[in-house]
Amino acid sequence: MSAHVSRPEEFFITTEPYYQPVADEVALFEAAYHNQLPLLLKGPTGCGKTRFMEYMAWRLQRPLITVSCHDDLTASDLVGRYLISGGETVWVDGPLARAVRAGAICYLDEVVEARKDTTVVIHPLADDRRILPLEKRGEQLAAGPEFCLTISYNPGYQSVLKSLKPSTRQRFVALEFDYPEPELEARIIVHESGLTAELARQLVKFAGMTRNLKGNGLEEGASTRLLVHGAKLMAAGIPAVGACRAAIAQSLTDDPEMLAAIDELSSSLF
Repeated sequence: MSAHVSRPEEFFITTEPYYQPVADEVALFEAAYHNQLPLLLKGPTGCGKTRFMEYMAWRLQRPLITVSCHDDLTASDLVGRYLISGGETVWVDGPLARAVRAGAICYLDEVVEARKDTTVVIHPLADDRRILPLEKRGEQLAAGPEFCLTISYNPGYQSVLKSLKPSTRQRFVALEFDYPEPELEARIIVHESGLTAELARQLVKFAGMTRNLKGNGLEEGASTRLLVHGAKLMAAGIPAVGACRAAIAQSLTDDPEMLAAIDELSSSLF
């Protein structure tokens, strides 16, 4: 039986990602990393958590292995499994094992979407042991000082069935994310889309209106990511109201009355 281990070079980020710090999240991440502490990023969807991880991987010069968690994610998907290849049985590392071997940053995005039994496998990595048991191989991978485990979730979507267990969350240093302050969010939109500063500020006002509807017809307001999508359409010549409807309103809801209400908000600004 042989083992297949992927090369970590493909996971390095060679160009600095554009990221504007909102608070002291960069310093906190670096302090946790150098003290070998795992991190938990909390915040609404589309507020910059993934871009932040790309920026920190570039800044620390470590490979970044990202896993988008979902209902069907199994422990074997994370850790690895035996496969038949060319007539022989070959062990193939999962992304978590690859990250441990490579001294990478492993980012489990929206970890509460994974099955409960899957999240248990990260517990030995997220405490003082810093090991990953490969039970099928009878092996324990010890994480070196450069390995970092980071998970994220959106507290706004928590439910009884999809919440982070205390035994998991109490292993992590938590960084709380939110949407940037209006001026900073407008600058981000300008940089990412090429839209004018005045129109970017109007988009941010529009976002604030939709965020005020959270819990009153919307599960979430417009994220910074959606604003950038709308801004790119506007910069390409799409009228503002149409761009807001296609890139923002339609992504937030399918309810006809709520769509009409959001259209009215954009029409009042543009």
